[in-house]
Amino acid sequence: MSKTPNIYGGGSKTNKNGLHFEQVTSLNKALGDAGYIIKSNEVYYNKELIGVSVPKKQLYTKFLEKQGIDYARYNSKQWQPDEAFINFKNKTAYIIEKKFQNCSGSVDEKLPGCHFKKLEYKKLFAPLNYNIEYIYVFNDWFLQHQYSDTLEYIKRMGCHYFFNEIPLDFLNL
Repeated sequence: MSKTPNIYGGGSKTNKNGLHFEQVTSLNKALGDAGYIIKSNEVYYNKELIGVSVPKKQLYTKFLEKQGIDYARYNSKQWQPDEAFINFKNKTAYIIEKKFQNCSGSVDEKLPGCHFKKLEYKKLFAPLNYNIEYIYVFNDWFLQHQYSDTLEYIKRMGCHYFFNEIPLDFLNL
């Protein structure tokens, strides 16, 4: 018997639906489409190394550990962003979290936590003198009026959000 796919998000299908949204909003695909070359997480433009693009745990294994950063000295937990772009030119780490919803759910409660996570990443990157920009990429569900207070709060806390795409110009590329 075939299963009916969950098109609403949440519940036991969260990872499947979230993964599809994450694939649709892939930073590496956006970079490649814009003419950047990605080799082993390193991002090149005109043969010049400009940064690294790392998902989840690779933030640690492909960047921070190579810089001599042991997360446990700065954070009690290893935070794993959906994606991160570390821009070498402006010494900024862009932390990207993707949120997909098609009905109200637990993600509503998580959105205001952006300020806390931004502070955690600031502690982690402080020894490298990197700035942190914390970014949400939302699907259209979050355009509803019921999210206007939350979206306002996100901006007030110095975090950012965009809808359905990775904003390459925001990454100073």
